[in-house]
Amino acid sequence: MILLSTSSLAWYWLHRIFKFAHKAWFDWLDLSLWWINYDYWDEEYIKELSDSFNMPVLSITAPARWMNEKKVDKIIWIAWILWTQLVTFSPPHFSDKKTTWFTRYLLKVKRDTHISIAIQNVEPKFLFFIIPEYKNATLFEIKKITWDATLDLSSIDPNSWMDILKAQKMLWSSIKNIFLSDKHWSKSWILPWWAWGWISYLPLESFFMKLKISWYNWFISLKVKPSELWVWTEEKVLQNLDYSISYYKKHFLNYK
Repeated sequence: MILLSTSSLAWYWLHRIFKFAHKAWFDWLDLSLWWINYDYWDEEYIKELSDSFNMPVLSITAPARWMNEKKVDKIIWIAWILWTQLVTFSPPHFSDKKTTWFTRYLLKVKRDTHISIAIQNVEPKFLFFIIPEYKNATLFEIKKITWDATLDLSSIDPNSWMDILKAQKMLWSSIKNIFLSDKHWSKSWILPWWAWGWISYLPLESFFMKLKISWYNWFISLKVKPSELWVWTEEKVLQNLDYSISYYKKHFLNYK
């Protein structure tokens, strides 16, 4: 099933995002939280929107920084109210003084709530060329925290020994969500059909084929930069969302 990440339309209010997703025939959303998006933290308001548009929020993505156990509890409460099936967290940022919310608390939350708690891979960045921006961020490490993972395709560095096919093989059955986007040189989180002839810059077609033959049945969430959707023009937004769904159907849903 394909979801639309609200981060793809982050320049709009939440009601407008639901409206866009509904018009583009998305059936589900991934709610991407950030601290200054105050509407995103009002679970009753989001539930009203979800019920009004008949569009469940099946997945929530937590902010990538400044997390602690109290904030985890708030996010899980939102997920519980919305009947969300999956919540994704990022590894701790290097500036986080305490990381027990990540190394211990998330597994406890998963056991107590029966909500799938996934850890996503992050783009490999270094401060002063030697200090990793995020701790415990290798694919092996994110997998063993809760044994659920979210694979962000644009956060895989194709210039390293790792590519999206190897990442899929390494994470395998732990993958519960895939942030779908394309990547070309320094451009990340671009539309997956943007290359010539609807062929991706990444080996997305082969990636989808491997997913299909392995019976992958969890989530795929379109997550691109708002500028890639041409968010300043409603007609272009809907057209690009429609193309993205068509790409998903062609290379995954209807693949035989």
